[in-house]
Amino acid sequence: MGSLKEVKAEDGAAPSSNGAAAAPTATAGPDNPTRRGRSASAAVLPLEVGTRVMCRWRDQKPHPVKVIERRKTSSGGPNDYEYYVHYTEFNRRLDEWVKLEQLDLDTVETDVDEKVEDKVTSLKMTRHQKRKIDETHVEHGHEELDAASLREHEEFTKVKNIAKIELGRYEIDTWYFSPFPPEYSDSPKLYFCEFCLNFMKRKEQLQRHMRKCDLKHPPGDEIYRSGTLSMFEVDGKKNKVYGQNLCYLAKLFLDHKTLYYDVDLFLFYVLCECDDRGCHMVGYFSKEKHSEESYNLACILTLPPYQRKGYGKFLIAFSYELSKKEGKVGTPERPLSDLGLLSYRGYWTRVLLDILKKHKGNISIKELSDMTAIKPDDILSTLQTLDLIQYRKGQHVICADPKVLDRHLKAAGRGGLEVDVSKLIWTPYKEQVLCSLNLQVAAVAAPPLLKI
Repeated sequence: MGSLKEVKAEDGAAPSSNGAAAAPTATAGPDNPTRRGRSASAAVLPLEVGTRVMCRWRDQKPHPVKVIERRKTSSGGPNDYEYYVHYTEFNRRLDEWVKLEQLDLDTVETDVDEKVEDKVTSLKMTRHQKRKIDETHVEHGHEELDAASLREHEEFTKVKNIAKIELGRYEIDTWYFSPFPPEYSDSPKLYFCEFCLNFMKRKEQLQRHMRKCDLKHPPGDEIYRSGTLSMFEVDGKKNKVYGQNLCYLAKLFLDHKTLYYDVDLFLFYVLCECDDRGCHMVGYFSKEKHSEESYNLACILTLPPYQRKGYGKFLIAFSYELSKKEGKVGTPERPLSDLGLLSYRGYWTRVLLDILKKHKGNISIKELSDMTAIKPDDILSTLQTLDLIQYRKGQHVICADPKVLDRHLKAAGRGGLEVDVSKLIWTPYKEQVLCSLNLQVAAVAAPPLLKI
């Protein structure tokens, strides 16, 4: 499930390679004693994979990195290498290729114990910088993997294979590895048709394709239209190629996504901004057609150019409106990433507090669940996090002090774009299947036409 994360588009941008030349290499001697854990002589070039060193980032400040991979540059000299580095303070989406002059060779560490966890440097920063660091800090999204599987996943996906994509009018820096077919692995940039999501290696191919492609929106049923926003339901079984291409695209921005080819069992809900040129994808979420765990959302992504505009919150809210139409409670597929949990906890908080603030008299967890389609466990955990649950006379009760509710609502922030339920025209999948079966039975039972 992304990106359940939302970060700004520029978080994927590469740091500048311009700036001061690299510092001279350190040489051991009486006036320059070596430090434990660092090389005892000048750094040997090229640097080995696994080396730790300080690297100048896009903020022009040094940050600790680990060398993940290296490659020769076109000049071909013995020390002419670029290095793929992981910023140990940040999420893997900021991993990138850097030039030698961005590395401070005085800080090279070659004998670091790999079992020691990376320590985040304590930085003095403004509130704005702190927020940007928090948004890009390492998150956990692989709780479902054992240690061996996690190592295999990280080894297989350690280097981004596609650096940029072009989608509609946007050129977007990618964040993660995506398992495109081998013939695309040497393409630094891919060109996507924004309507059918077919991808090409060259701009000329895309231009030829666009002259032939007759789609102006995702290949599915439009189930929602409000102003310039539209939502399309795409059946993975009926539109397999589109579903697979959407997964390839999403994996570039979601580290933990594992759905690539098995799209038959899923429905994709694609949110678009519409204008006179067509319906342009903003983001999407997917859900299983049949979920025994009551999951109403499997994967969610807002594309980087559209992030921080409330679309992620809209997608979450939309998934719950579908659950209400189905007449059952829902919950997102587990495990949630840290940022995913943060997004959902914000949604649950705003919805529940709005009801508690307006409601007069007692109300139970079950009643809240019936009103919101939020699973009781999620309601209970949210209210406990807010310290709104107390144990009195042998039972748990909700304590809804108006001042406390106002304080929590203010901390939860804005609710984002609202779903206008009156504009939602949708039939649950099970009812669609039953309707289709009834039509087939009626067709079989009908008497044959007489030929005259």
